[in-house]
Parts: sequence; C-alpha cells; structure tokens
Amino acid sequence: MASAATGTGGQGQRGGNPGNSSGRVLIAYFSMPETTAPNNMSRAEDDSTVVIDGKVLGNTQYVAHLIQENTGGDIFRIEPKTPYPTNHRTLVNLAQKEQSDNARPELAANIPNLDRYDVIFLGYPNWWADMPMILYSFLESVDLSGKTIIPFNTHGGNGFSDTIGTIAKLQPNAAVDKNGFTVFRDDVHKCADDVAAWLRKLGY
Repeated sequence: MASAATGTGGQGQRGGNPGNSSGRVLIAYFSMPETTAPNNMSRAEDDSTVVIDGKVLGNTQYVAHLIQENTGGDIFRIEPKTPYPTNHRTLVNLAQKEQSDNARPELAANIPNLDRYDVIFLGYPNWWADMPMILYSFLESVDLSGKTIIPFNTHGGNGFSDTIGTIAKLQPNAAVDKNGFTVFRDDVHKCADDVAAWLRKLGY
C-alpha cells in the first residue's frame, strides 16, 4: 500500500503566503481514488491512491496538496454533479464511454471568485491517453484569459499525452506552461521532493 508522511489541506482551504511568483495562486484538480477504505486494497485501488494517516487520497489529489503546501495557494476540487463510481472496472468503463461519447459531465460547483487568481495549477489523471472528460467541462465553462495555467498530472505510462496542447486550445487566451509536472502512479507516494524541486524552478 502506498503511504506518505506529509500533511494535507482540505478542499477550499487557503494555505499560507504564496512563494516568489507574483499573483494569487489556485490549485484546481480532479482526482478519483478508487476506494475510500485504506485496508485490503486491490492492486487497481492501490495504484490510484496514497494513504496518509489512514485517509485515502487520490494520486492527483495528493500531488495537489503537495503543491498547496509549497505555494500557499488556495485549493479547489473539480467534481461531477453525479459522483463517479469507485469500483475500478466500472470507473474505467465509464471513462471510456464518456470519451467515446465526447461527453461533458456536469460540474458540481464552480470556482468562487475566479477573478482573484492569476496562476492556476491544473491537475488531473491521464485517462485513456487524454484528460478525463470532466476537465473539458471545466475548461469550457471558465474564462482563464490572461492567467497562467500550469498543468500537473498522474499517469499509468502515458505522461501528459497531448493534454497540454488540448488545454492551450481550450484556453487560447491563457498562458499555458509546457513545463508541467507529471508522475507515474507507482511513484506518487515518493514524489514530494520532486514536486518541491519543480516548484522551486517556477519560483516558489
């Protein structure tokens, strides 16, 4: 079972002071742990999660909180109005069907006070060599013109695929940083130092 010994903030919580980069920071992410039970996980469930103090976090959720700890940014979890299933096979099939249908799952909530942010760290898992379709829903529902988008993702072998280019197409008036952070699912639980080093290069 993957585990780590670092604290995390809660959804919607504000962190400390931002780092050296100018502008207010938001970490917006979608993450889907395939279980909420920390014991007796299947291999698929273990691959999609990190366990901290008995609490199950999705891989991308864990990276999002590492970014928050290092930047002091606010955090927002992108969630569907109709919750996704946690069963691995059911979730995989649903993700594939949404992609095939070019679906746009309805969002549970929008980011409050989006105008206050200048930098958006945008996180998501790689599903079927693409972003989850709820990221399309999100990016088509907000105007990030003039903001900087910094992608980060977790994956099972495909890295970012073409998702950074897709983000740039969906938000043509934003500055999309091509030097995002991507981490293989088996390495998520030990990526804290790598995240910190990446953020230092960005000025945090």
